[in-house]
Amino acid sequence: MTTATEHLSGEAGAVLVPAASEGRPALVVQWAQRHGVEVAQRLADAEDFADEVQRRLRPANTTETYSKSWKVWTRFCAAQQLPELEATRGALVAFVMWMLDRGQTNGKGYASSSAGTILAGAVVELRRRGAEVSRDDQAQARGTLEAASVELLKAGERRGRGQAAAAEVPDMYRVVRACPDTLAGARDKALILTGFHYASRAQDPAGLLAGDVALTPRGLVVSVLTGKTKHSVRDAKINYQDDPEVCPVEAWKAYRRRLAAEAEPRWSEPTAPAFVGVDRHGNVTGGMVPDSVTRAVKRISVRAGVALAWTGHSLRIGLATTARKKGKDAVAIADQGGWARHSRSMNGYFQRVDGWEDNATAGLT
Repeated sequence: MTTATEHLSGEAGAVLVPAASEGRPALVVQWAQRHGVEVAQRLADAEDFADEVQRRLRPANTTETYSKSWKVWTRFCAAQQLPELEATRGALVAFVMWMLDRGQTNGKGYASSSAGTILAGAVVELRRRGAEVSRDDQAQARGTLEAASVELLKAGERRGRGQAAAAEVPDMYRVVRACPDTLAGARDKALILTGFHYASRAQDPAGLLAGDVALTPRGLVVSVLTGKTKHSVRDAKINYQDDPEVCPVEAWKAYRRRLAAEAEPRWSEPTAPAFVGVDRHGNVTGGMVPDSVTRAVKRISVRAGVALAWTGHSLRIGLATTARKKGKDAVAIADQGGWARHSRSMNGYFQRVDGWEDNATAGLT
C-alpha cells in the first residue's frame, strides 16, 4: 500500500482516501467516512504492517507451498480462460478435476494428496488477494476431489510416491560405514544419526544453529524450532548409545571437532549454522537449507546401498517406527518427535509396526 491519496470518483468534492492494498478498498473507504482520511491512512498502514509481520513469521516451507499452489491456480485459469480472482463453485470444482487430469506442467495429473494441498494453498492465496471463497464451495470442491480419487483407485490408477521409506537401525550402520573420512563425511554421519534420534524433518537441521545443540553429561539437547504452534521450540534429548559406531552424540562431537580444525573459526561460532554445506574441495559453502538436507539424505542413503532410498521424512518415520518396535511409550515418542500426542500421522507410522505385530494372522500355525 502507498501513502498517496486517491479520489473515490471524478466528481467535484469527492472524498479523498488512502490508496488501499488489493482486496481492502471498501474497508478503507468505511474508515475514511467514519474517522477521516488521516485516521484511515494510519489504520491502513497498520494493516500493511500486520501483513508484513505475518509474511516474515510464516514458516518458509508454508510460504513456498502457497506460492506453488498459486502458480498452479494461475496456470489453470490461463488454460481455461477464467479470471484469477473469481473463485466460484464451478471454477473450484473444475480446478480439482483439471489437476487430477492434466494439472502438472508435463501434462500428467497430480496425485490426490498433492491436489488437496494445492487446493488449500490456492484458497489461502485467493482470500489474501481479496477474492471471496465460500466455505461451502471449497467443501464441494474437496468432496469432488475425494470422490474422483476413489474412482481413479477403482480404475486401477495409483499416483504419488506413497509414504516415505523408514530409516532403520541396520541402515545406520551401512550409512556410517559408507561415509568418507572427510569433513563432509563427518557432517553426513552427524546429520543422519542426530536427525534419526530427534525425528527430524528436512527443515529441522536446516534451521538449527550450533548453539541450539548442547552437549551434556548424558547426551545432547537439541532445541528444534517447530514454527507450527505456540510451542515454537522443543528440546529433544538424545542419549549416548551403547555402540559408539552409531552413537549420535559421538558423531556430533567428531563433526564439530573436524569443523573447528578444517574450517574458518566463524563456522564454529554458536550463531553459525549447525550443519554446513561442504563442496568437493572440502570448503564450507554456508548453512544447509531444507532442499539441500533432503538431497543429502537421499544421496547418503544411496551411497550406503539402502534398499529403498530415503527422503527428507525417512528419519522422522524411522524414529517413530523403531521406538514403537522397542516398546517405547507413545507419549514419549510424540514428545521426542514433536507430534501431538494423538497425532494421526504418528499413529499411521505406528501402523507399520502394529499391523504386523498385532495382526490377526500372526502365529496361527
